[in-house]
Formats: sequence, structure tokens, C-alpha cells
Amino acid sequence: ALWIMAAKWEMETQLSSESARHLFLRALRFHPECPKLYQEYFRMELMHAEKQRKEKKAFEQAKMDLGEFSYSEEILNGEMARIIYRDAAQKIKGVEFQLAVLSIAKLFDFTQDLQKEILESLQTKYADDPLTWDYMARRELELGPPHPKEHATKQMKVSEMTRREERCCAVFEEAVGAVPREDMWKCYITFCLERYNRKTNSEELKQKRLERTLTVFNKAHEASLLSEALYKQWLQLLLECNLFEKATEVAEAATSRFSLSVEVWQMRLQLLIQLKSDGVTQCFEEATKHMKSQSALPLWTLWVEWSEGTNSKEDTETLYQRSLRATTPAESVTMKVKYLDWTYRNGGYKKVRKVFTSMCEDRPFSLDFFKKMIQIEKEQESCKMLHLREYYERALREFGSTDSDIWLNYIKEELSHPQGKPENCGSIHWRAMKMLQGDLVEDFVSKYTLLQTGHL
Repeated sequence: ALWIMAAKWEMETQLSSESARHLFLRALRFHPECPKLYQEYFRMELMHAEKQRKEKKAFEQAKMDLGEFSYSEEILNGEMARIIYRDAAQKIKGVEFQLAVLSIAKLFDFTQDLQKEILESLQTKYADDPLTWDYMARRELELGPPHPKEHATKQMKVSEMTRREERCCAVFEEAVGAVPREDMWKCYITFCLERYNRKTNSEELKQKRLERTLTVFNKAHEASLLSEALYKQWLQLLLECNLFEKATEVAEAATSRFSLSVEVWQMRLQLLIQLKSDGVTQCFEEATKHMKSQSALPLWTLWVEWSEGTNSKEDTETLYQRSLRATTPAESVTMKVKYLDWTYRNGGYKKVRKVFTSMCEDRPFSLDFFKKMIQIEKEQESCKMLHLREYYERALREFGSTDSDIWLNYIKEELSHPQGKPENCGSIHWRAMKMLQGDLVEDFVSKYTLLQTGHL
């Protein structure tokens, strides 16, 4: 980046293409395979050629005698840039570089031959690369009649655009035949989606683009070359167009192809829930079977949330208890907190105490599990310090060595609760100092000091 900045300064501020060229050549000794350097050097030589062409033209128009000042035809035609391109093409492989150089050449109107050379190189060296095909297809959009007629009617413009898009698709159809790969279909579908999302006042064109996009999705699906992400886009498009029956069919096809993907199952389930389908429970059962060893947490979360709004309390409770057994120990932690929260909302304080006690020995826990219970206790009119102590003690048993805030909150509780015993604070402080690990002791001491001086 620094070399490029320096060369740019020489070229634009100092008006010295010679110094810029020297800088680029030195830079390439340090970074012999840097595509960006070659691109900028290539651009600089074309800018230099363009500048010389303009100068020569100005001299000729003024009919001035050029004297000793001669312009080399080769430089004027961008020969230096061609040399750089050929040198770079031997060292830097890949379509991206070729396309970047081509897009720079297209900015200058005297580089027709050079563009042709780059294009030919693309088609011979990278014929099986989807990016080459993608470029060749999209190029058809620009290759219309050179100047559209000034008084072209709206209908003429629409049919011209339709013709161009059809030519692009013809190239893409050839491409997916020649390179039948997932990334090739992705290029084709991306193109169709881009055209479909373009604003147009013509309903006819909009409809054509939609039909084309849906057809291409279908063909890729039939060829089993549609990626997971594209199934999602297909579904979104079908839902936008209210094609619910087809959407259900596509979602099912996606789960049978990517049966181990949580996201794909989620997508299908959300669709069934949205359509208020009868098959939601059955689909959840099917999904969790496939997800045995995978991370099924998002599915269980979705299932219990759906059940809360749809099923009876008994069914939802059974489901929560099932989720604790079905998820991995690390994931069951999240379900425990959700279960506590739901029980409190639907069964009240006594019920949540029961559930908490029943889960108390069922490790692992998260700190949120105990915090939830402390919060519920503090919401009660007759908030008992005895219960709070029980929750804090249980939390400290699990997290006392790794979390200093829980000790401080415990101390605060003893100081501020009507049934609290401030005399217990000393022993809590002493236990904290013994249990906390490493830097947490310092952290605890500084916060405790702030608490004592009334700043916390």
C-alpha cells in the first residue's frame, strides 16, 4: 500500500511517470507476486499513455512543430501495459486477477486489442472456471445495439432488455452444461436474482424475471447442485410470491438433502409454524432424530417456544423435561433457565421452587440459572433471606472460584435485606479471598473497598 501511495504521488502530484515507474519496479522486487501492485502499475502505464495521446492531439490541433519531441506509437497504444500484463499473467494465477486487469483496461478507449488479448487468455486458460463463464454471460448485457434510438418506446426498451437477458441466460445454460458444479449454478442463480430485484415499471419484464429465477432454482435442485444457502433464498422468494405449497415442498427437499443442518430444519419448521400446519410436531420429532449428535439446542428452543403458544401446559412441561435429557450437558444449561422462567410465568412461585429443587443436583448449571432464581425470590412480597442464602450458596459452590461479582452481590444482600445479617459479611469476604483464583482476588478487593466507602 505504501509503494502504491508513493507511486501515485509521483504520478499525480509530481507529474513524473518516470519516477512512478521506477517505484513500481522497485516495489515488485519486494512483492513479486502481489496482484494489487501489478494492477496499479498496469493502470499507471495506461494513464501515462492516455496523457501522451492527449498531449499529441493538442499539439496537432495547434499545428505546432513537435521538433525533437517525439511520441512513440507503441507507448501511445499501451504497449507498456501489455508487457506488464503478460509478465504478471505468468506469475499470478486465477481468474480474479485477469478480470481485475480487464476492468482497468476497459476504462480506456484505446485498449481494444489489449482487452481482446486478456479475454482470449481467460477463455483458453480458465475455461472451466465459473467466474470466466459468469463474466462472459454478463458481458451480453452490454453488447446491445451501440446506441439505442432516441425515440425508442418503452415497449422497445423492454424487449431489448429481454433479448439481452435471454442471451446472458443462453451463455449460463451452456456454462452449467460445461461446468456442472455447485458454484456455477450459484453464479447463474445470483444473476437471475439480481435481475429480478432490479426495479422496472414493466410488469411483463418483472414476471419474466421471476419465472426465469424460479425455473433456474428448480433445475439446480434437480441436478442436486443447490447449496444450503441457496435453498434459503429460494424459500424466501417463494414465500414473497405466496407460493406456499411449493415452499413446503422445497423445505422438505432441503431437509432431506441437508439432514444434518440445524439451520435447514429451523427454516422448514418456521415455515410450517407460519403456515399453521398440522405437521409441526411430527416435523420436530423428525428433526430431533436427525440431530442426535449435533447441536440441537436451536430446535428445542424453537419447539418449546412454539409449544408455549400452542399446546397445553402439561404438554409444554413434558417437552421441557424431554429437552433437558435430549440436549448435550452444555446445551441443557440454556434449557434449564428457560424452563425456570416458563414455570414461574405459568405455575407461580411454589411451582418454580419445586422445579429448582428437582434440578439442583443435575449438573452442569449456568450462573444465569441461579441469578434467575434470585431474581424470582426478590420479586416476592415476602422475600426470604433464608432462600436467598440457599441460592447464593449453591451458586458459589459452582462458580465461587471464577466469579467475583456473585460474592459482592451476596455481601450487598446481607447488608441491605431486612432479614440480612451484616455480621456475616466478614466470613463471606474471608471465603471469597480463599476461593477466588488469580487476578479475581484483586478485582474483588478493589470492588469491596468501593462498596465499603459507599461508591458501589
